[in-house]
Amino acid sequence: MLCAVYKTRKKDGMYLYVPKKDHFEDVPEPLMAKFGRPELVTIIALEKREKLGLVDKQKLINELNEKGFYLQMPPKEDDLLEQHRESLGLSKTPDKKF
Repeated sequence: MLCAVYKTRKKDGMYLYVPKKDHFEDVPEPLMAKFGRPELVTIIALEKREKLGLVDKQKLINELNEKGFYLQMPPKEDDLLEQHRESLGLSKTPDKKF
């Protein structure tokens, strides 16, 4: 099974996987509008790959077969301010004063 991988300029780490190049018919229009203009990154032969970075290969295959696409969201970024506040023994968010 081949799979085309696209990135967006709108959000680092967000990728759209479709079963073949330029096959966006199954991707909902609101998602395509939010994703923006897809930029081809690569075409992957899934049977030849054991691992796919941050993507669960079986989940990817299931989503491609069931939905016709898979959207990889970027990993959650750590909130460095929260971590710093915790290291100082403070609450994660400052108290709001009215």
